[in-house]
Amino acid sequence: MDAPTRWLSALHRWLLPWRCLLCGDAGAHGMDLCADCAAELPRNTQCCQRCALPLPLSAPLCGRCQRKAPPWDAAWAPFRYAWPLDRLETRFKFGRDLAAGRVLATLWQRETFPIDVPQMIIPVPLHRHRLRKRGYNQALELARSLASSLDIPCRHDVLLRTRHTHAQTGLDAIERRRNLRGAFAVCNGVALPAHVVVLDDVFTTGATLAECVRTLRRAGVARVDAWALARAPTPGDAK
Repeated sequence: MDAPTRWLSALHRWLLPWRCLLCGDAGAHGMDLCADCAAELPRNTQCCQRCALPLPLSAPLCGRCQRKAPPWDAAWAPFRYAWPLDRLETRFKFGRDLAAGRVLATLWQRETFPIDVPQMIIPVPLHRHRLRKRGYNQALELARSLASSLDIPCRHDVLLRTRHTHAQTGLDAIERRRNLRGAFAVCNGVALPAHVVVLDDVFTTGATLAECVRTLRRAGVARVDAWALARAPTPGDAK
């Protein structure tokens, strides 16, 4: 850390000291999250190698991926969608709490990235009606910070949500796939690299990510990976 950065960090701590968003104690390690709450974050260390589903046993693949491989090449979700990360995610996504979003982005940046780094990150887009209502795309905010860490482009103008779909909450896996069928398109005239990542905040059944991946495949992308901040332990546990 250079001298100007250290000075600015010290000034921030003096004027606006870090404060844990979960319990109110003093924040630690340059975040609005204390050391105790950070220690409780549910990391996704034992999971399916293809879809990142948390697994109780040391099995390489979950039953679903053994029966049928997903459309993406690899998946990465460093956290499980559980307490206390799920509270921060809910505040960020639905409560317009940008401070919670900054904590989540910082946590993700500090995780060990996959060896195969993509050439571009593409956040899952929101339809303009939902974007207008929410005010921002939470996937885009997370994608920007990761792209900056990896020094690769983050493109929010590549993948378009062409159809306003019903909210995925409350739908089972089959209903989610039907709800999203034909909902995305690739912008005309965009040159895409051979390896891209589609990024979302939470990976539940994978229906949204899968439809985005298929759309990019049809546009000629050779390799598409799926990244999410958190993986729901079982379908339906999140959005």
